Amino acid sequence: MASYEAKKGELASLEATVLAATSDDKESTIKMAEEYGLTMPIAYGVTDEMVAGFDPWFGDDHHGHYIQPMEFLLGRGGAVYGAMYATGPIGRMAVDEAINGLIFRREWGIKRAKEQAEREAQQQPGH
Repeated sequence: MASYEAKKGELASLEATVLAATSDDKESTIKMAEEYGLTMPIAYGVTDEMVAGFDPWFGDDHHGHYIQPMEFLLGRGGAVYGAMYATGPIGRMAVDEAINGLIFRREWGIKRAKEQAEREAQQQPGH
């Protein structure tokens, strides 16, 4: 999350909002946010039941039973166009990967809009 915090200006220029959630309690979440200088909204107290619809991976080891991290890139309107599910300590969506995905999505959307406008112009009488 610290890497996302470090790139918050670049993310904001792409009109991206970063939200985080944790199963930790309020006090632990505040301590972690202060330690890493996080300013993004962070929900705390997330339960297995709350994330069941996301079909998460769960960890069961000497730390107990816990939800493995999940990351989502959502478009306007809530459509998911990128997701990563961790199954262990490796496999997180790096901030640069998220930024590249946002840039690609924006450029793809611009290209599609131009192509649609060209098709509509060709269908107008006199073309």
